[in-house]
Amino acid sequence: MAGEIANNTKKVGSVKIVTSTNVKPKKIIGRKECQLVTFDLPYLAFYYNQKLLFYKGCENFEDIVEKLKDGLVLVLDEFYQLAGKLEKDEDGVFKVVYDDDMVGVEVVTAAAEEVDVAELTAEDGTSKFKELLPYNGILNLEGMQRPLLAVQLTKLKDGLAIGCAFNHAILDGTSTWHFMSSWADICNGSTSISTPPFLERTKARSTRVKLDLSQPSDAPEHAKSASNGDVAAKPDPPLREKVFKFSESAIDQIKSKVNANNPSKPFSTFQSLSAHIWQAVTRARELTLQDYTVYTVFADCRKRVDPPMPESYFGNLIQAIFTVTGAGLILTNPVEFGADMIRTAIESHNAEAINTRNEEWEKNPIIFQYKDAGVNCVAVGSSPRFKVYDVDFGWGRPESVRSGLNNRFDGMVYLYPGKSGGRSIDVEISLEGNAMERLEKDKEFLMEV
Repeated sequence: MAGEIANNTKKVGSVKIVTSTNVKPKKIIGRKECQLVTFDLPYLAFYYNQKLLFYKGCENFEDIVEKLKDGLVLVLDEFYQLAGKLEKDEDGVFKVVYDDDMVGVEVVTAAAEEVDVAELTAEDGTSKFKELLPYNGILNLEGMQRPLLAVQLTKLKDGLAIGCAFNHAILDGTSTWHFMSSWADICNGSTSISTPPFLERTKARSTRVKLDLSQPSDAPEHAKSASNGDVAAKPDPPLREKVFKFSESAIDQIKSKVNANNPSKPFSTFQSLSAHIWQAVTRARELTLQDYTVYTVFADCRKRVDPPMPESYFGNLIQAIFTVTGAGLILTNPVEFGADMIRTAIESHNAEAINTRNEEWEKNPIIFQYKDAGVNCVAVGSSPRFKVYDVDFGWGRPESVRSGLNNRFDGMVYLYPGKSGGRSIDVEISLEGNAMERLEKDKEFLMEV
């Protein structure tokens, strides 16, 4: 069901907002409640997670909008939590609630008919994206008052931009792309969702956690220990973003270099590329040998928890894994030194470690900010395993897939598969401007032949 709530053209910069609609599931669902669990709650003070997809062609914009809305109505029958709201029960425990009277998903249509797809796909930064995305600077906690998913469909000169803002307190990247691919499949003619979402998040963790959000947020102990809590607060530096596109050949070269002295237990592609990025960013920051640096990966725990959860588990089932060492050790050792630290941290993050982390947090549930990943950090989100270029709504694969402006800080990295497929990987990095300038000139990092 879609309900029109506005039809007043409004201009925001170069983008004209045309209509705003609420979209709800087609079938009658009634009232459904699901408690947010320990894996979800730390993200309440993050911002909505934004994704942006660009498509060429799409000539009949009005028909495409109706097709997307019709598909959204059907896919929400299964993913109805995205059409709900955040609430707190009488004990102060957060939950996601849906009932048939709720507003649903916000869908905005817009026009930027002087902007072509090539201009946007060539954009390394994010300044041109802001008007194409909903919910810039909106905290997940605001999901108590506004929709948990907002979509903006923008008509371009020669294509379409689909900008989505997902409330990160109710889902992670795996769930995000499960939803996006299911939506695309429905629009592309599927009569049902091949893999419905597993919505029983309390199967992964059932502990009820009461949150006192009046307390100031703080960094997690894992991140604070990197600096012994002694780093004075400094204003955020101006950031630059850039997408470094590593071809299949470049990825193979990186992996070969990292594994040159380690034939018995090879490092994975992820571990190799991570170490390559960590060393290069540490170099670009011109850290002293005595400085600490933190590598953080938001690891999927679906197969790590006991009992394991299905890939279709809908919610957050990720945890930040922190690796701390001296910048001097990263800079003066071969790159496999960092790869070994990362692998050790990831492999040791088993069901017991996850449970211990959860128990510690539940005793002292501190909501930290998205940028509290550690001093001089490199923090990796998203995954080249997500099949983002398979999200075809019926008019072809996306020309480009990017992250939005939210949740960016100095050292944030998003990994996506390369559009060319195979083992190619796009590395989207946010970095302080001077460090980014040095990274752009680093031939060792760029793998220039």
